[in-house]
Amino acid sequence: MNSQEQIKNERKYFIDWLRIGLIISVFFFHIGMIFRPENWHVNSKMTFEFLEPIMWWLHVWRMPLLFLVSGVGTYYAIGHRTSWQYLKERFTRLFIPLLVGFFTLVPLMVYVERIDNYNSLLDFIPHMFDGGPYPVGNFSWHHLWFIAYLFVISLLITPFLNYTKTGHYNMVRGKLIAIFSKRKGLNWLLPIIIISQLILREYFPKSTHALYNDWAYFTYYVIFFVSGFMLFTSPKVINALARDRRSYLYQTILFTILYYVNIYMVENSDVRHYLYLGTSLTLAWSCGLTAIGYFKRYFNKDHKYRKIMNEAIYPFYLLHQPALIFVGYFVLQWDISFGLQALLITVFSLFSILITYWFIIRKFNILRLSFGMKKKAPRKTLVPQRSFVNSIEGQLQPIVVDTPSIEPKRNEII
Repeated sequence: MNSQEQIKNERKYFIDWLRIGLIISVFFFHIGMIFRPENWHVNSKMTFEFLEPIMWWLHVWRMPLLFLVSGVGTYYAIGHRTSWQYLKERFTRLFIPLLVGFFTLVPLMVYVERIDNYNSLLDFIPHMFDGGPYPVGNFSWHHLWFIAYLFVISLLITPFLNYTKTGHYNMVRGKLIAIFSKRKGLNWLLPIIIISQLILREYFPKSTHALYNDWAYFTYYVIFFVSGFMLFTSPKVINALARDRRSYLYQTILFTILYYVNIYMVENSDVRHYLYLGTSLTLAWSCGLTAIGYFKRYFNKDHKYRKIMNEAIYPFYLLHQPALIFVGYFVLQWDISFGLQALLITVFSLFSILITYWFIIRKFNILRLSFGMKKKAPRKTLVPQRSFVNSIEGQLQPIVVDTPSIEPKRNEII
């Protein structure tokens, strides 16, 4: 095995931990959505103004970074697969969970939101397509938009996968790596990000998660995904990023300050719009670089729970929002303090997710497939084998056949 292939096959533990951390942050972000002033799927009667600036800041950078990490994972997941094998794997890991979730998890969420209009969940099911797209109608994919976008991106990059294995691509990638591995060189991608959004957000200003009218944000996520695929899989770029992590942290702090100054102090709407665009995009990029740099420096190590958490995190993402909405609907009706409501929603939701995953989903291959997991590896079995000595004595000697692990050395993606 040559050195380049050995590097590619080495597991990037910091990517696993970063992915796990990002998905967990989504869970707590959505708990915050219940108690913020803006309407969500379920809302507390009491809202907390102090959550608003925190939620704005988190919203800016979490999902772009998750797309970047998915791009990194795609690079390692492809390995020696052909384009057809990659597309087949993406269909299994993304489209099937999307389809299953669309017909099982999403109807539960929409029903809870509109529970007063129907006698029961069974009464709602025939009406799940009524009224057109959500929020006017019942047709939605809610939090599964992330899975849908990843699947579409997978379809778009598939025709180019053979090119990524050519000498010309490696030459182009090598030149880009040389530029971006210089001190704070990754900031050279900022003009591409900002210009693309300056142009596209004039026509598609809002994030809709509906794909067909969300081309500004879709392009934004594609840029992060492709950056992860091409650049953040280079040891040279990652090592440079870890080296410059403090500089990117200071950059994050600076643009966080500018971000809030613009929101609270700039009165001219046009100026505020363009400043918001520049500060929020730079902040998203800076936060992502800072997070990757620090995770590479301090979390690039294995742990006995990493493999368990890494396997569970995809079903956790699929289940977290239905659990929060369902649990939240009932807890918010209890006459208790709002702090206790938040605590109980967190605990009961986590408990229901973990119980569902640990005792149901991971036990059965049909459910593992439905939630984007690999099939369970067969247990070690005893296979009788006749040795030379035993053949003389007419006795059978059992040997242990060790089945391969279901987790490959390459990093997987959602």
